[in-house]
Formats: sequence, structure tokens, C-alpha cells
Amino acid sequence: MHLFYQPDISLNYLPEQESLHAVKVLRLQLCDEIIVLDGTGGYHRAKITLVHPKKCGFEILESTFHFGEKPYSLHVAIAPTKNIDRLEWFIEKAVEIGIDEITLLRCQFSERKNVNFERLQKIIIAAAKQSVRAYFPQLNPICNFEEFIRQNDLRSESQTRLIAHCYPEEKQILKSAIADQKHILILIGPEGDFSKEEVALAKEHGFTPVSLGSARLRTETAGVMVCATAAVVLGS
Repeated sequence: MHLFYQPDISLNYLPEQESLHAVKVLRLQLCDEIIVLDGTGGYHRAKITLVHPKKCGFEILESTFHFGEKPYSLHVAIAPTKNIDRLEWFIEKAVEIGIDEITLLRCQFSERKNVNFERLQKIIIAAAKQSVRAYFPQLNPICNFEEFIRQNDLRSESQTRLIAHCYPEEKQILKSAIADQKHILILIGPEGDFSKEEVALAKEHGFTPVSLGSARLRTETAGVMVCATAAVVLGS
């Protein structure tokens, strides 16, 4: 069954881009059944009541709430990669595996300072529909590393706060650090890693260094590994 996204389910019609896809590409007809996701856990079985390329109407037949809800929340704060395709790949796979919040970090060694936010949002929607995820992650704009660290002090009591870096020091293994935790925030640095000053600042604010294994991973690979590890260790 075809899946569509409508964040305001009370409108009973699909947004223009989704309507165009339903009518012109898929050639759906009156009374054809579809699935409508609202991005906040709602999974709605519906039928088409109006075939229109700009406002395709539907009637809800059955609704399921909290569809696919995970027993944990994962927030990955990651530096955008120099090659934008790699960042887009990370976001796509992170959504498919399961992630709740993504923050883009501007770090000392970052090689990319800006991104096309609208395009990344479209990738999130497409990946969520592809993997039938009714919860869409929140994507935050690029934030300076120091500002992000200080802002998240307000949430520290409810979070397990981790930083992955490549400098030699004693670190926890990721799967041990997240075991039995409910709310996880992890920092992933740019291709040149975090600076030593950034690592020290994070540790001062309660972030625990973690190891992702013996291999040196690309930024986007590290991000995907974090999502997959959380899904295996904490998922139901």
C-alpha cells in the first residue's frame, strides 16, 4: 500500500507534492486505499475521496497511534561532511534504522559550514516513508559546538551524554555506555575529528568519551554505527 505524509491529519487532504505524486505518478483513483503518516506516531489507513494533483482528498478508515514507538530516544549531533552526499546518506540510513533528533555541529575542524536544510528534510520524509516509520526525527539547524554544549546543560539530568573521538585515552565501549539507558545524546566530529579543546569542553560538561571500535571510521559511518548499535542494544 502506498504511503504519504501529512503533518496535519485533520485537513483530510495530502500536501501538493504528495498529491501530485499520488495522482500523476501513481495514478491512484477514487476509493483506492493509502497509508498516511503524520510524523508524530500516527499511522492512518485511508481511502481517496478526491483525485486532484494539488489537493488529493482522503477519508480516514482506521488510525493507529504510537505506531513503531521505540523504548529509547537517540539524539546524534554530527558535523556535516565536506562531501554533502555522505551527510545525506547518513541521514537517510539513520532514519531507516531509527533516530529521534539530529543536530548539525559547526566544529573547529569542520570543512562544511552550511547545508540545504530543505533538501535534508525531504530526505528524512522519504526515508521515513520507505521504512514505514511513523515518527519523523527532528532536524536542527547548524549550531556552533560550544553553544550546543552549553545549551544542552539544561537536559543533562535526563540524558546519557557521550562523545566519540579518536584521541588516545580511556573510553567506554559504546554498547556498554548505552546499555539500559533511555535518552542518549552522542557527539560525532568532522573528518578531522574534534579539537582537543572541544573534547575537553565536552568532558567538563558531563560528556563521557566512548569508543566505536579499533578502526578509524568516516563521520557518516560512525553516525550509522551509533544508530545501529542503539537499535540492537536497546530496541525491542
